[in-house]
Amino acid sequence: MSKIKIEIPAAFSFQTTIPVRITDLNYGGHVGNDSILSIMHEARMQFLKHYGYTEMDFGGAGLIMSDVGIEFKNEVFYGDSIIASVCAGDFSKVSFDIFYKFETEKRIIALAKTGMVCFDYERKKIVSIPVEVRLPSCEGGRQA
Repeated sequence: MSKIKIEIPAAFSFQTTIPVRITDLNYGGHVGNDSILSIMHEARMQFLKHYGYTEMDFGGAGLIMSDVGIEFKNEVFYGDSIIASVCAGDFSKVSFDIFYKFETEKRIIALAKTGMVCFDYERKKIVSIPVEVRLPSCEGGRQA
């Protein structure tokens, strides 16, 4: 099986710090892979909130995750703080990717990507990205 390789952008538009909770640890004494996915969700929610959105109100549409990829690099432990860098890119008519870089002051913990699709939860249907949505892209421009 080939290894997942996440190509991350050179620059990120948002950064936050997320402390490791005791409940994030697994039997190996480090943050578990399932907790990294939960930390991604928290970083995404803070990223969207920073730009005035939520997953249920993204300029009038909802968001649903279509895929996720995580490349684990190093362990992280209770008491550490994860610096989460986040940006959006690869915009299409109905979807875009969110890229994540998780690190401590000393090492990269994980690189990740989620595919996000605009979704009308009432009609259970994929919809276009609303024209009023404005997110800075990973490339430094603004998504139109």
